[in-house]
Amino acid sequence: MSKTDSNAPPAASRVAIVTGGSRGIGRAVVRELAGRGLPVVVAYAGDHAAAGAAVDEVTKAGGRALAVQADVADPDAVADVYDTAEREFGGVDVVVHAAGRMALSSIADLDLDVLDELHRTNIRGTFVVAREAARRIRAGGSFITFSTSVVGLQFPTYGPYAASKGAVEALTLILARELRGRDVTVNSVAPGPTATALFLDGKDEETIDRLAQQAPLERLGTPEDIAEVTAFLASPEGHWVNGQVIRANGGII
Repeated sequence: MSKTDSNAPPAASRVAIVTGGSRGIGRAVVRELAGRGLPVVVAYAGDHAAAGAAVDEVTKAGGRALAVQADVADPDAVADVYDTAEREFGGVDVVVHAAGRMALSSIADLDLDVLDELHRTNIRGTFVVAREAARRIRAGGSFITFSTSVVGLQFPTYGPYAASKGAVEALTLILARELRGRDVTVNSVAPGPTATALFLDGKDEETIDRLAQQAPLERLGTPEDIAEVTAFLASPEGHWVNGQVIRANGGII
């Protein structure tokens, strides 16, 4: 099958789900996809105000969006997100799993309770969202996870986070192959240092400047940089990219 297969919905009727869509990169992805005409279900963990603001931003620009609260590690809650997309907008074509948690610690000092919380969101949560995506995404659609360039860069104190995202990469590449014949692409976006609250929290200006200079482009990424890469992978134009981890980091090696 191809992106022009008769079973695939026309571009105007494609529907997206974005987990972690109330803030940071996820919110930028919501804006980008909605700007391309996709109705978007914004799945969020608990910040009602931020989720409402994300939806209002889309609707004021003429798009369609609604918010659904969900713990991504809870299969019933995640199923409700998909049910809502199908009931309100007619189906599911694009799922961007941007929800995640970060915890920094040296391995020697690691609190195992923190590790369990991290893995519940980043690993179990990705499996739960991916399992539902594998069952429901229509032909011509895309599932996109989020990893991190730190998996390859191996910065100290990022061990717990990078380990969880390494699992996300493995899951993503295997799912792409398990969906053979479905005309559904599965890819992961692995941002480098990006100016989000999640990244900037706890870092002084010297550290931020040093990280910004690592890329040959000599700046931090923006949420919009990452959202545009994600939207391409979700689009019919990006449908030949499949089973890949895209290091969206400005050229850091």
